[in-house]
Amino acid sequence: MKGGIQQLMKQANQLQNKMKKLQSELAERTYEATSGGGAVKVVVKGENQVQSLTINEEVLREGDVEMLQDLIVSATNEALKVAKETTSKEMEKLTGGMNIPGLF
Repeated sequence: MKGGIQQLMKQANQLQNKMKKLQSELAERTYEATSGGGAVKVVVKGENQVQSLTINEEVLREGDVEMLQDLIVSATNEALKVAKETTSKEMEKLTGGMNIPGLF
C-alpha cells in the first residue's frame, strides 16, 4: 500500500509541475481581437494585460468618441475572452477534464 501512495504522490507532483509550466507558457502568449471591421485592434497577454491598442486613423477622423470607446471596450473584452477560453481548454487537456477549484 505504501508504494501505491508514493506513486500517487509522484504523479500528483508531475502534474503540478506540468501545470506550472503550462500556466507560465499561457501567461506569455498573446491574443488579438478587432472590432468595427478592423477599426480597433487589441492585443492582450495571457496574464490579462493589454499589450497594445491600434486605432485606424479613419475612426479618429470621424470624431465619434462614444463609438471609439465602444469599439475599444468590445475589442478588449473579446481578446480577454479568447485568452480565458484558450487557457481553460489547455488546462482541461492537461488535467483530463478534472475540475480543480482555483486552478483557472
